[in-house]
Amino acid sequence: MTRRTDWAEYTSGPAGPGDGAYGVAAVPYETDPQAVDPSVGPAEDGEVCHGDGEARHGGERGRGGGGPRGRRRRERAGPSAEDGGVTSSSRAEKGEPPRDPVEQARAICLRLLTGTPRTRRQLADALRKREIPDEAAEEVLSRFEEVGLINDGAFAEAWVESRHHGRGLARRALARELRTKGVDATLIDAAVSQLDTEQEEETARELVARKLRATRGLDRDKRLRRLAGMLARKGYPEGLALRVVRQALEEEGEDTEGLGDEGF
Repeated sequence: MTRRTDWAEYTSGPAGPGDGAYGVAAVPYETDPQAVDPSVGPAEDGEVCHGDGEARHGGERGRGGGGPRGRRRRERAGPSAEDGGVTSSSRAEKGEPPRDPVEQARAICLRLLTGTPRTRRQLADALRKREIPDEAAEEVLSRFEEVGLINDGAFAEAWVESRHHGRGLARRALARELRTKGVDATLIDAAVSQLDTEQEEETARELVARKLRATRGLDRDKRLRRLAGMLARKGYPEGLALRVVRQALEEEGEDTEGLGDEGF
């Protein structure tokens, strides 16, 4: 018994030029191939012609990707690029209008702010990189500031608290980092003022105490340069760094007379 299958469910509208398999709407599963493609010759005796244009001997079942079952899977998956089909699902290719720039800017900012506070400058740079128009970016950033989603002052204060206690950074290093993130100088000054000289010195002593053991066995001058250099990289002033290191070495019994008088 010859089985016929309605292909309407696999077609997306009237057939058109270059539609490939989609241009044969409602063509039955088994039919005369010459009715679809005149270039296909008549089947030989004892063969059954199928809709995929292949002639098979009676009783032979189609297997693999060339059979009707494989063809139906390809039809469901849609036309390939080789058939002139569209594989991308972008809005432009779907014929949809482009998203509003303000909507795009809002979505980008919300995604970047999820779980990680950012400065206005960081968000503005991200929008510019994604080619959001300046007017749309300014509108969204200003609105986010109004509702508190962007707060450079709070960001700077939290940054100072975290980086000082977590990494032992001094005010100078913290101010430098905040400048690279686009925080206003006034807000930076207010944030780093949380740290006073006494607190900085106490943190410097703790840093030296943790590193002191690793320098044992080195000569005195080398120990001084290594420990003081570590503090300098974290933003501590040279005078403070030398004083803290000399005191730490003295407590270990080192002779520090004249040590570090010429800097390091």
